[in-house]
Amino acid sequence: MSSYAQTLKGVVVDANTLEPIESATVYFDNTTIGTTTNANGQFSIDYTDAVQSVLVVSFLGYEKQIIANYRNLQQLQIKLKEQTDVLDEVLLTDNDGLTRKQKLKQFKKEFLGTSANGRSCKILNEGDIILRYHKPSKTLTATAKNPVKVINNNLQYEILYDIIDFEIAYKYVDEKQDLFNVKSVIYTGTTYYKSIGKVDAKKLNKFRQKTFKGSVQHFIRALYHQQLEEEQFQIFRNKFKVNPYEAFKITDVSDSNLKQVTFDKRLSVLYDKKHQSGIQLTADYFVIDAYGNYAPIANLLFTGVMGNQRLGDSLPFDFGLEVED
Repeated sequence: MSSYAQTLKGVVVDANTLEPIESATVYFDNTTIGTTTNANGQFSIDYTDAVQSVLVVSFLGYEKQIIANYRNLQQLQIKLKEQTDVLDEVLLTDNDGLTRKQKLKQFKKEFLGTSANGRSCKILNEGDIILRYHKPSKTLTATAKNPVKVINNNLQYEILYDIIDFEIAYKYVDEKQDLFNVKSVIYTGTTYYKSIGKVDAKKLNKFRQKTFKGSVQHFIRALYHQQLEEEQFQIFRNKFKVNPYEAFKITDVSDSNLKQVTFDKRLSVLYDKKHQSGIQLTADYFVIDAYGNYAPIANLLFTGVMGNQRLGDSLPFDFGLEVED
């Protein structure tokens, strides 16, 4: 899969003084494509038509800005506002029935995952994470003063994850016995990947490919290109194997490269004849693109193998793409 490179240029300034902001981070969400501003607040960033992600601009002490309509702009001027909403840490760290250690353990388990990749991850700024447990509803929520900085040693990525929402809902909690039965996990945010690449490139690519195979990203790409069977995905309804393109109704979205997908509420997905997942449609439809993106995220629920994938098993959207000049 290949695409053509384009260049986006702009300047980042303080919204009040219009003074340039040096070292602001500018990146396309969920990709390795990013840069920082120079002493004059200027940046230049290359991207391809593969990138359907929003542009994220952030700097410590300022409100993050998300830009969706950058494609039709020659030059961007981005005005960042200073943060005024300071979190009440005293309120958020009141005794809520769980210790900080218990809450952090639960957060890392459901944020990073328990796979080999998830266990290889290390959070470098745990002190920036503010955790709150609401005992009546049995929910754990998380916010953070700064993006959560994660080193994925297996996949060799440094990941900056800026939390928008994070919530774990439990069916059952026994604080004294440290027992937690999870009902659901929802988290959203913006993500920037930097490849560390401290190991042999060929070996690393093979390891990342292994992670990609059977992932949500792999499944969505195969669905878009109608290559599910070629990519070893089988679809089942009520335990019976079905033709994928009778189960999924796929239509083009006018004036775009997107496709709209709908299906009969619940299906099972078997990858490579051994990895089983479930998918549930929670709304009328969702849209997909050629590179593994789908939206709205809340419209599609994964269970099983794909449902258990967390940040530790994630790859950037631009993984595996070739760029032509």
